[in-house]
Amino acid sequence: MTQYISLLSAKMPSWTWNLLVILFALLLGILIKAILVPLVRKQSSSHTMYSVMRSVIRHFSKIFSFFIPLLVFNALLPFTRFNSATHPVVSKITEMLFVGCFAILIIRVIRVFEDYLYHRFDISKENNLRERKIRTQIVFIRKLLVSIIILVALAIILLSFDSMRKIGAGLLTGVGIGGIIIGFAAQKSLGNLLAGFQIAFTQPIRMDDVLVVEGEWGRVEEINLTYVVVAIWDKRRLVLPINYFIEKPFQNWTRTTAEILGTVFLYTDFAVPIDKLREKLTSLLQANSLWDGQVNVLHVTDLREQTMEIRCLMSCRNSGQAFELRAHVREEMIKYISANYPESLSRTRVSLSNYESDKIIADDRSH
Repeated sequence: MTQYISLLSAKMPSWTWNLLVILFALLLGILIKAILVPLVRKQSSSHTMYSVMRSVIRHFSKIFSFFIPLLVFNALLPFTRFNSATHPVVSKITEMLFVGCFAILIIRVIRVFEDYLYHRFDISKENNLRERKIRTQIVFIRKLLVSIIILVALAIILLSFDSMRKIGAGLLTGVGIGGIIIGFAAQKSLGNLLAGFQIAFTQPIRMDDVLVVEGEWGRVEEINLTYVVVAIWDKRRLVLPINYFIEKPFQNWTRTTAEILGTVFLYTDFAVPIDKLREKLTSLLQANSLWDGQVNVLHVTDLREQTMEIRCLMSCRNSGQAFELRAHVREEMIKYISANYPESLSRTRVSLSNYESDKIIADDRSH
């Protein structure tokens, strides 16, 4: 076979043969992908839910379109007829592309494994504390591994050049002074990276946690190596350095459980019948599916000069439902008081002194 290929290449001009080899590599790679991908897709199409094959296709489809032709071209490289000046350049470029492809393939393997863990620990269910804890660690470890793979791939490519090795030796000579300078320059970045490790394993925050931070309510959307993205309720994004969550206080409403107590404050006149309000609150909660059936309390929590403060306390499965239930109870309680006890809405009292009241009576009699 080798002799036949050599005889065939000798009958053609160099540029024609080289072009033919490149085209053959491309066509063979496309053909292999066109055969394998439909077969794997057919096997995974019977699965309606998660499928490893479907995940492999999704992550490897694009890179295989480049990797398979490159693999075929590398196998046919000894049969090409590049001149002595061009052949080392083509060989070096092929080597660099191989390193890059292998790095991407390893990253894709990590993403497939991540998909499996996401399926194994699904956060879509209601009580998802354990799943969010594990997913936070998965995301951080994946990003850390990807960064290491990219750095190693770049190092391998650079070290393949003799000139880069000389530069590396020169840098090692001045590593003492350079290390001190870089250490001071990267102090904050390294601090954020170490804070990321601490957050990934001690977990003061997790993916999808509900936080109140910098006066804003939102959910943890991303935990990166050096920063955290909080999706605020009005679709804004709050980006904070990751060491913020180590150094500063913040509220985590889902630290141990998603359950939360909701409060509604009413300010009424002293004459409002508390027992009737308590009965109304109970009927509102029992008729609403957002209430989890655990806490139902109405108390007078404060007396002020002109109003009485009433607190309605209720429990919910999570903070989103608590917000909706609080708004519903607030609206319905005000409607109930306005319809049945309008005189009990908060109002300002005016008291006249004896002198002023006698003067008003005298004026009335004179008229």
